[in-house]
Amino acid sequence: MQSSTRLPSDVEALQRLHRALRTLSASNRALLRAEDEDRLYHEFCRIAVEEGGYRLAWVTRAENDEAKTARAIASAGIDEGYLESVQISWAEDTPLGRGPTGIAIRTGKPSVMQNIQTDPYAAPWLETDLAHRFRSFIALPLHVEGAVIGTITIGAPEADAFSEDEVALLTETADDLSFGIETLRLRARHRAAEETIRQMAYFDALTGLPNRLQLRDQLRAAVDVARGANRPLAVLHLRIGSLREITEALGYRESDLLLLEIARRLCAIEATGNVARAAEDAFVIVLARGDAEAARDHSQRILAALAAPVQLSGLLLDARATIGITLYPGHGDEPEALLRRAAIANFRARQTGRRYLFYAGGLDTECTHRLELMGELRRAIEGEELRLFCQPKVEIRSGRVSGVEALVRWDHPRLGMIDPGAFIGLAESAGLITPLTYWVLRAALREGYAWHAAGLAVPLAVNLSPHDLRDPLLLDHVSDALATWGAKPDWIAFEITEGALMDDPIGARDRLVALKKLGVELSIDDFGTGYSSLAYLQKLPIDAIKIDQSFVSGMTSSEDSSVIVRSTIDMAHNLGLRVVAEGVETRTIAERLGQLGCEAAQGYYISRPMPVAQYPDWSAAFSWVQ
Repeated sequence: MQSSTRLPSDVEALQRLHRALRTLSASNRALLRAEDEDRLYHEFCRIAVEEGGYRLAWVTRAENDEAKTARAIASAGIDEGYLESVQISWAEDTPLGRGPTGIAIRTGKPSVMQNIQTDPYAAPWLETDLAHRFRSFIALPLHVEGAVIGTITIGAPEADAFSEDEVALLTETADDLSFGIETLRLRARHRAAEETIRQMAYFDALTGLPNRLQLRDQLRAAVDVARGANRPLAVLHLRIGSLREITEALGYRESDLLLLEIARRLCAIEATGNVARAAEDAFVIVLARGDAEAARDHSQRILAALAAPVQLSGLLLDARATIGITLYPGHGDEPEALLRRAAIANFRARQTGRRYLFYAGGLDTECTHRLELMGELRRAIEGEELRLFCQPKVEIRSGRVSGVEALVRWDHPRLGMIDPGAFIGLAESAGLITPLTYWVLRAALREGYAWHAAGLAVPLAVNLSPHDLRDPLLLDHVSDALATWGAKPDWIAFEITEGALMDDPIGARDRLVALKKLGVELSIDDFGTGYSSLAYLQKLPIDAIKIDQSFVSGMTSSEDSSVIVRSTIDMAHNLGLRVVAEGVETRTIAERLGQLGCEAAQGYYISRPMPVAQYPDWSAAFSWVQ
């Protein structure tokens, strides 16, 4: 930069120094009130012109584009289109970067152009500057977080406008402004961090809905309002029944997409109330003015909205939702009680096949009882509380016992003998069904060893659950148990329900093929209650099917049941499979099954389930009467 040949008078110098002081003082006051970075830029420009008395002030931002543009982002003063007519860069290798703004950005130091008419670096803008009556400029760098982000540039109509003292004061002003910008950015980051923490603490990361923690706060506030206004309130606990299966079949990405679609549909329902994601597969809707009728209507609307299939991976999938409902004050006046009881009502809805269900008073006690049993079941499996029972199967034509089904009972120290229907579901919920299956397997082979030693060579059939078929250690457990007792594969058999096969058809088939290679017999249990196809059955290495007792027991009273049993027997024989009929309770049913060609029967007509210790005596006394 070239300096002027004329020095200002003392009066002029003092006046110019005062304008710099006024600008510094007013800028500092503005910094104390600043809440927003952009507004601070505009406010500084206004102060420099209106209070400082400069002709034009603007703030530039140093862009990191290819041209290294210095872009004006705030301005004030009489520019008459000046900023729109000039181009400024901070690149060193171009004339547009050799003005005070470009130099200040590059060097990080104030740059003064005292007289545009004598400074050769002013050439790119000389004509425009003269037309707008500017003669001198100062550019002050803005240092923020260790980098120059831009400049404050001030234009004056007179030459030699910026003395050394004035430059020092304006530099202090720029430094204060830089500090203010840095402080505002730090505050903004703190606010963003606080908002992130709040989002993580109070909102579900996937759906953006309030999470369980915020739900409790919202429900507590809603209950307080309802109590003060003496009006009811409803809590709807919605659970997606198919989420686990979709996750296992398609992966987490697809199940996340399903949850996002469900959240979208819930939020789209008019006047649904507050929607929150309460668990992986559960949402809660709070109806702030909901009585029983409103809760029922909303439940029906929600289920209708979720009824349309969701397209994932080219498949149309059903959400299969259930809803449990609680009401304030009828079902409780505390948020935790309302939430817990709504979840209990949902559980009962799934048990009973209902789409939605209101909470009933006795469910809390029942749920507590179930939780107690769930905690005690592990002890029972690991201890000496389980008992092995069995139920024989008989060949209908010969009357020979062809096998027995291994069953389990729980000899509870306080409650006495518990049937499997009361604890098998608990074992599945607690992740204990596979340890229970392995207990039955070991007990069955232990008993089979004793029976074979006594000349009772009949296989014991063990039931396998869907969890068992997914267990990668299943084959190892079966092989180890056989080796432990020196057993041959024909000592044991396995029965698998149709539902277990349909949970994971490909995986189930592969596991059954591996089991079959061990030489064990395989049967499909409860046949007729699932959805397996003939084409699928042909691919399975099975030996027999067991017709579900719901069809067998109705043979003599229902023509439909009789037709189903006859058709099933014919189909199985066409596939080369043997047939066992469950639920044979009368001689008439047994005779009818024999006429239809059914190979074996199992049911109360032959024997009720018995402790395995009683089987030898029963076998010796059994006589088949046709």
